Amino acid sequence: MPDGHVTLPALAAIEAVARTYLDGLYEGDGAKIASAFHPVAHLYNAVDGDVIDLPREEWLARISTRPKPSGMGFTREDRILAIDMAGEDAACVKVNCCIPPRYFTDFLLMLKTAEGWRIVAKSFHTDTRG
Repeated sequence: MPDGHVTLPALAAIEAVARTYLDGLYEGDGAKIASAFHPVAHLYNAVDGDVIDLPREEWLARISTRPKPSGMGFTREDRILAIDMAGEDAACVKVNCCIPPRYFTDFLLMLKTAEGWRIVAKSFHTDTRG
């Protein structure tokens, strides 16, 4: 925006997409997660110094086969840590979530599309605690 200020409706819409993503992860609901991601989205992480690029559809297929955190009795520990916007059409959201013993920090890159805000890329780090 020309004056450098971000509107509250934009922040609320971005937060809603992040919450849909976190709800979908906890509930193991692939359709809910898919609704937060743009169809061309990719996920990235580093394993032993190599960058792993995982297309959205492949990741959603993996989610459908794993146990649901909500059904495993885990206490929900996810949270939105930060939302950083560039104008009214690009944002980066930092979140924490977990499926013990794995704890994740995700960076969700979002763009405002014709369908609304969508995650177009996710980069993440995993800690194993135990």
